Amino acid sequence: MTRKVKFVEPAKLYLMIKEELDAAYFEVMSKGELIDRGQLRAFEENLAAFVGTKYAVGLNSGYDALHMSLRAAGIGNGDEVIVPAHTFVATASAVVNVGAKPVLVDVGKDFNIDCDKIEKVITSRTKAIIPVHLSGYMADMVRVMEIAEKHGLVVVEDACQSLGASMDDNDSVKCQVLGVKEEKTARRMAGSWGLTGCWSFYPFKILGGYGDGGAITTNDPDVALFATRMRYNGEDRHSGEYYGHGFTCLLDNMQAAFLDIKLRYLPQWIERRKAIAAKYRVALGYLPDLLLPHYDDSRRDHVYQNYTLRSKQGNDFSEFMKASGVEVLTQFRKPYYRHEALKLEDRGFPETEALSREVCSLPMNVEIADEEVDYVIDVVRSFYGER
Repeated sequence: MTRKVKFVEPAKLYLMIKEELDAAYFEVMSKGELIDRGQLRAFEENLAAFVGTKYAVGLNSGYDALHMSLRAAGIGNGDEVIVPAHTFVATASAVVNVGAKPVLVDVGKDFNIDCDKIEKVITSRTKAIIPVHLSGYMADMVRVMEIAEKHGLVVVEDACQSLGASMDDNDSVKCQVLGVKEEKTARRMAGSWGLTGCWSFYPFKILGGYGDGGAITTNDPDVALFATRMRYNGEDRHSGEYYGHGFTCLLDNMQAAFLDIKLRYLPQWIERRKAIAAKYRVALGYLPDLLLPHYDDSRRDHVYQNYTLRSKQGNDFSEFMKASGVEVLTQFRKPYYRHEALKLEDRGFPETEALSREVCSLPMNVEIADEEVDYVIDVVRSFYGER
């Protein structure tokens, strides 16, 4: 192994904005403002403005965002919720942990839920759909919202990997606001279409903290109030009244302060990711055994949380990359529904099975140097006997 190109390098990113992050740390620490203070409220306000919703509620993780959203929507025992067969297990676990049943649907070539297969699994017990916007690229929310409206289903967006991604709306799409179907036309951000958008600020995300974190975005004041109370044991912090048996899943003030600083940089960081993706495309697009994550849909914008390709050589390719000093991510070689302890129904998902054998994410981050990108390209080419 001659070189080490890390998949992500949080310490290097810290040094890029060290002065601002250090100032935030000392402000919080010197004032002792650790829980539910101004930094959290400022971040929530700025996150909502970035996504294009009225409210944001900071939580402890992306899982908590999914779990809280389902509870706010009244999903529970006996209900069914449609989820993709290819995603992180938390999407399905949140459904199980509110007492409902996850019903899995295969994905398409873009790794997102195959909208042509959704209606085939809808029953009288189906109450919601959780589309997952994977790797920085949105599911087809125009189709998802049309199906949801037709069948009276709640939409909870698992947008944990796609902060900043967007898609064109059209006249036939309506967003769920205060229980009213409201017509809108524009390009809209991930996390602003359904009842809620769910976010993860795990350190390796496109907007990552220095510990875990999450949030929901919503246009519904009742949902925002429910989440604000339930994240703190069901208590209204102003009145002291309890409104139910809640949870302990509040985004702490220090993480909110860090995230608020990093949010200011996100637009320019997304442009850097797009530039790296374009470089990969030009350099590797001619290789017939690679399927690169560039999709022919001008309605949708890719922000490249991950640069996830498919190699026909599967593990041989990814192991060669690692042996050559390039850290890659191979999610998920074993689909989550094949883990026996999860007790999920496997109805046969051929696209998920195929991409699970082939998936490999190349280094994609804003701290990577141009010469490191060049090295990654050289290693890929050398595997295929090209220079």
